[in-house]
Amino acid sequence: MPPIQDHPLRYQLANELHARPFPNMSSPSTVVYLAFKQPVEAVHRDRAKDVEHLIDLLDRHGAAHPKPGATHHSAQIGRHTLKWEQHTEFVGYMVYSSGVSARAFDPVDFEVFPTEWLEQAPGQRVTSLIVRVEPRPAAQSLSTALQDWFVPESLAVSSVLDDGTVVAGDFRIDPAGHMRFALFANKDTDTSRIGRVVQRLCEIETYRAMSMLGFSRARGLSPSIGGLDTHLSEMMVEMTTGQESADQTLAQLLTISAELESMGAQAAFRFAATGAYEALVNQRISMLREERFEGYQTFADFMLRRYEPAMRTVKSTEARLGTLADRARRAGELFRTRVDVERSAQNQALLESMDRRADQALRLQTTVEGLSVVAISYYGVSLVSYAAYPIASMLDLTKGNLTAIITLPVVALVWLAVRRIRKKLH
Repeated sequence: MPPIQDHPLRYQLANELHARPFPNMSSPSTVVYLAFKQPVEAVHRDRAKDVEHLIDLLDRHGAAHPKPGATHHSAQIGRHTLKWEQHTEFVGYMVYSSGVSARAFDPVDFEVFPTEWLEQAPGQRVTSLIVRVEPRPAAQSLSTALQDWFVPESLAVSSVLDDGTVVAGDFRIDPAGHMRFALFANKDTDTSRIGRVVQRLCEIETYRAMSMLGFSRARGLSPSIGGLDTHLSEMMVEMTTGQESADQTLAQLLTISAELESMGAQAAFRFAATGAYEALVNQRISMLREERFEGYQTFADFMLRRYEPAMRTVKSTEARLGTLADRARRAGELFRTRVDVERSAQNQALLESMDRRADQALRLQTTVEGLSVVAISYYGVSLVSYAAYPIASMLDLTKGNLTAIITLPVVALVWLAVRRIRKKLH
């Protein structure tokens, strides 16, 4: 078989499907997760700084560096395993190790990240969480642990993956600044399955936190949108009554349209990203295949009551902004129509005025033409009289009689000549 020429990206793209494997975790285990994001322009950030920060942590433990251009990396740092991932807007660090501390969710577990290293992070913390993985105890002991570790009012508990594990969390930040999640695994639950559940818990919390940035943006835009909505409504009333001049209305419309376009451009990416993160949150929850556990609310129930209203607010704000921009455009079109009608009326009045002036000019021209016939006839009679004086002596006529005789024929000839010239011009 002759050799086949491969596309230069074939192997790279095929290997990308296997680039982010789920971690294998035993029970008991402790997992700490941390995500950083630059406060502004996170998409266009210098990603080399993310890698430099990772290498700094790896060098502290003598671990291998990632490959050039890598967006994910796994390494052993002491007795912990590190899993690093670089995303579009944030960078995530997951560190896990076997065993759990005597104190549940002990902040000491986060000391795997040195304080000096945290202070040098190229970004701000989006979320951090501790996942405590334990063997599934008896029902009474499990209920006691849930009551001791979490806030009952917001606690979500589910049996996931065909009752292979029980996951719990209250989505509250503890005094140390971390979210808390617990995972209780059955004895026969595979380590890869535990790793998948933990990975999905970290993704649910991270994507939830990222999507809430859109809610913050929407809440910040609401007062401005409300003010522009009121102003635009007032302008529509003024346009109906015709109280404002066209120049003032046009200036106000341009100002409102410019503000709306600016707000829409600034919020477009964040709203689109929020929609994508929301879809990922719902997808990760559905992949857990939740079943209700002892009457507790599930993660899906919690998101429906606490998270979904915020996402609806984002969608409502985005729709409201788009609707307001459409209203401003329609108002501009109405204003242009009004201006066109006014200009048409002005043009019609101007044409009527021009017609009147043309009629007056024609009448004046006719009058001038009559006067010109008289003037030309006067000079014509004088010239003919001078030429006919010798004839008058021969015919024994006075100059007055001669002038009277030739006046009517000269006037008639001049009038006919002027009329003929005017016909030729028309």
